[in-house]
Amino acid sequence: MIATFDVPRGGPRAAGRAAAGLLLAAVTAGVELVLLAVAALLMAYSMAFSRGRRKVPGAVAEGAELLAELELWRLRVFLGEDRAVRYGPLKALAYLVLRVPVGLLGGVILLLLAYGAAAAVRLAVGWWITGDHLDGIPPTWWIVLYTAVAGVVLLFLAVQGLVGVAAMERSVARRCLGPSPLEEYERRIAQLSVTRAQVVDAVDDERRRIERDLHDGVQQRLVALGMLIGRARRAGDGERAAELLRQAHEESQRALADLREVTWRVYPAALDGEGLRAALETVAERSALPVVIDFDVPGRPPHAVETAAYFVVCEAVTNAAKHSGAASVRVAVAGSATMIGVRIEDDGGGGADPGGGGLAGLARRVAALDGTFTVDSPRGGPTVITAELPCG
Repeated sequence: MIATFDVPRGGPRAAGRAAAGLLLAAVTAGVELVLLAVAALLMAYSMAFSRGRRKVPGAVAEGAELLAELELWRLRVFLGEDRAVRYGPLKALAYLVLRVPVGLLGGVILLLLAYGAAAAVRLAVGWWITGDHLDGIPPTWWIVLYTAVAGVVLLFLAVQGLVGVAAMERSVARRCLGPSPLEEYERRIAQLSVTRAQVVDAVDDERRRIERDLHDGVQQRLVALGMLIGRARRAGDGERAAELLRQAHEESQRALADLREVTWRVYPAALDGEGLRAALETVAERSALPVVIDFDVPGRPPHAVETAAYFVVCEAVTNAAKHSGAASVRVAVAGSATMIGVRIEDDGGGGADPGGGGLAGLARRVAALDGTFTVDSPRGGPTVITAELPCG
């Protein structure tokens, strides 16, 4: 059985979600404790009367896998991280054996927290409302200060205990259900092999596109230019020759513009000299659609990341102008020292095919940097293209 769980987000909501997950973990630990007790009896019976041919009875295997799946769902929703796991009945049972004490420990800490909160409320009510002082001690300022300091220290210890329990929950799941280091290496090698093949394909596609642009665009214009000059040389009439030379001059300007366009699409010089922001601003200026750019990247990311981010934006804006029927495009580039995120949204009709040549090439380019690339383009729009590029 294979499953995945996601990375938890930070903030108060995540803390509340994690606390709810630990409370649920304490409840499921009680259920799993009962299952393990029953499983021990059934497995002992099975080993005694089946002569070792069937180590895990079917009911135990199904129950263990069902509870393991429930725990993975809990980890994914409340605590989890994005990691594929693979397990069978024995691994599921081993996981439950190890996680039950962890879940019960979390439950004990939560009970202590609830007891401490109730005691604090009762103490405050006794001091300042009913006058029923604990142990007959009145609430002088130093008694209140002493109690507050002790309460804060105990609260800090309890919260740290819950953080530790959450870490143990993830660690137990990874060790018991996750792939072994050898499997991780094999998976990584396979991933790198696929990525390398995709990069080779992407480079080959790009080469063919450049050849096509040169053959269908620049080369045709240069041929027309040569013909105009030849006709001008053969024209006996001076006025006719001047007209042909004027057309030849205009054709040379168009050929030069096409050549600049091809050069720009191969690699923009601004990306080297002035950086990603300047290159994207040039994309916006050259676009037939209004393009709004929100750029928030401190410093300069690695050159390969800048290049990939540029081509993602450039291709997405070009597609929006050519195929989507959009009236405007919004580009957001944000990042930190470790990650660059790119998001392009247009207000067109949607329906973009992620398997199309351009978008598939972008996906391969991003995958070569271990990044992620997604296309969300329902019929009727809008189209949202995102890429996340690690910086190291």
